[in-house]
Amino acid sequence: MHPTIDKVTQRIIERSRTTRQDYLDRMNALKAQSPHRSTLSCGNLAHGFAACNQADKDTLKFMNKANVAMVSAYNDMLSAHQPYEKFPDIIREAAHGMGSVAQFAGGTPAMCDGVTQGQPGMELSLFSRDTIAMSTAVALSHNMFDATLLLGICDKIVPGLLIGSLSFGYLPTILVPAGPMPSGLPNKEKQRIRQLYAEGKVGRDELLEAESKSYHSPGTCTFYGTANSNQLLVEVMGLHLPGAAFVNPGTPLREALTRAATEQVIRLSKPHGGELGLGDMVDEKSIVNALVALLVTGGSTNHTIHWIAIARAAGIIIDWNDYAELSSVVPSMTRIYPNGQEDVNAFHEAGGTPYLIRELLNAGYLHNDVETVVGHGLERYAQMPGLEGETLTWKPAVDKSQWPEVLSSAAEPFAPNGGLKVLDGNLGRGVIKVSAVAPEHHHIEAPAVVFNDQNELKAAFEAGKLDKDCIVVVRFQGPKANGMPELHKLTPYLGVLQDRGYRVGLVTDGRMSGASGKVPAAIHVYPEALDGGPLARVRDGDVICLDAENGSLSVKVDGQEFDQRESAKADLSAYHHGYGRELFGWLRRSASNPEQGASFFWNHDA
Repeated sequence: MHPTIDKVTQRIIERSRTTRQDYLDRMNALKAQSPHRSTLSCGNLAHGFAACNQADKDTLKFMNKANVAMVSAYNDMLSAHQPYEKFPDIIREAAHGMGSVAQFAGGTPAMCDGVTQGQPGMELSLFSRDTIAMSTAVALSHNMFDATLLLGICDKIVPGLLIGSLSFGYLPTILVPAGPMPSGLPNKEKQRIRQLYAEGKVGRDELLEAESKSYHSPGTCTFYGTANSNQLLVEVMGLHLPGAAFVNPGTPLREALTRAATEQVIRLSKPHGGELGLGDMVDEKSIVNALVALLVTGGSTNHTIHWIAIARAAGIIIDWNDYAELSSVVPSMTRIYPNGQEDVNAFHEAGGTPYLIRELLNAGYLHNDVETVVGHGLERYAQMPGLEGETLTWKPAVDKSQWPEVLSSAAEPFAPNGGLKVLDGNLGRGVIKVSAVAPEHHHIEAPAVVFNDQNELKAAFEAGKLDKDCIVVVRFQGPKANGMPELHKLTPYLGVLQDRGYRVGLVTDGRMSGASGKVPAAIHVYPEALDGGPLARVRDGDVICLDAENGSLSVKVDGQEFDQRESAKADLSAYHHGYGRELFGWLRRSASNPEQGASFFWNHDA
């Protein structure tokens, strides 16, 4: 192992020793009682299989056959999740072929951030993760199950499914992906049209045509945002079948992988002699593997929040210093939009996750001694699936990248580090992703232009008030203020300003997440403005220094003067009602800070 990877892993193990053991003790106690339907009364059990056919009822009366729970985030609003409509029948048929049963245990909410971007619904997005976790727990609460299949892909959905399932971590669990849509309009052209629209040079019809050619069919959006980061990280953790993440939907191979996932989770179940559950597989080493994969690929900054919450659900405590130290030594090995111009289909064609895993294992960046859903050892994931006739097979990953401009080797990476930095200073603590930011923009010093609402920026841009070197501060966007929405609506305007030759940056207590691009952005800054954080004391014209090279974020105002300033106030009442936002007030009020996972489930200071 690379010494820094090993050092960070050991630090996490020591930090988590008590909480991890508490978690494992709880899971072992639950495991000793399974299969839980054996403890159900006759009335309980009769309700549990009342809607089943007679053959399934006969199977479920006995405890020596597996019952697989399906928990799905299917809906028609998410292109990535629409293919899941047909998965339950495929899974039931595969389970029957193993002499077992599969029941649809429950559905979870699943919102599309692409639909809600810049809209009021985006203010529910972050908290949908913990809502999904609770929905997953409700689905599994019937105690009828020996194994779990999780059907989910996007943004907050995979983290929510994992957090919820880890409360049932004694059950073997496999995540079942559906795959990305085929490639559409090239990303460079999509970006060009968006910026032209922001400048008023093309109209809405042209913009809608471009967007529709980009997002055009069932399947995951093909840029490397949070959804595809989810898929890659989960595979590197050994919770998918090998090579399953980026196989397109509606293909024979996709269906074969779904059937195989069903068969495999049944083999892992206690009635079939299995001993390990999800909680055994999500351990400190697999969490570090996920962080390495995130950093190596320049993945979504959302996961500086979500993977902290996932880890905590398994009793593991990680923080941003762990990310930063890992990022300082792992190489950057992919160029997938927005970090490059090609998409995840090109990454998969180049060799994909199996090639990436083999390269990282050989270079000592990943732990091999982990438990996965296909057995011990991550080297099993250096294989790509395929069909020989109707038979699913796996072959070793390609020897060399088939698309070196998209996927490099560990020996010749695109950059020597992962491009994620932690920023500290008198403006608070945040993160920045610089993998898509040109080196000349890693350090910016400019006067602040302050907004309390992201919608104010558009008006300022159109009025020409931002045609200058400036650092835009968008505050009152944290979890407690308005649910910490993503602020991608700002990206085209800031990109235009940078293209005009101005030195610009963004500082916010909100999120930019998976599509963070070419403009330097200090995000997730806390303490948030609503909590009286330093951003609440910044004024227009204050000179801000955003220094990604040295990891600092500061305002150049006399310290005593800055400390004595009155904090700005913002009327946020309009953000707390309408579109269901009034139902989420208790989540906003009790959310922890971003480095603690922005969750209300745990007291992270305990």
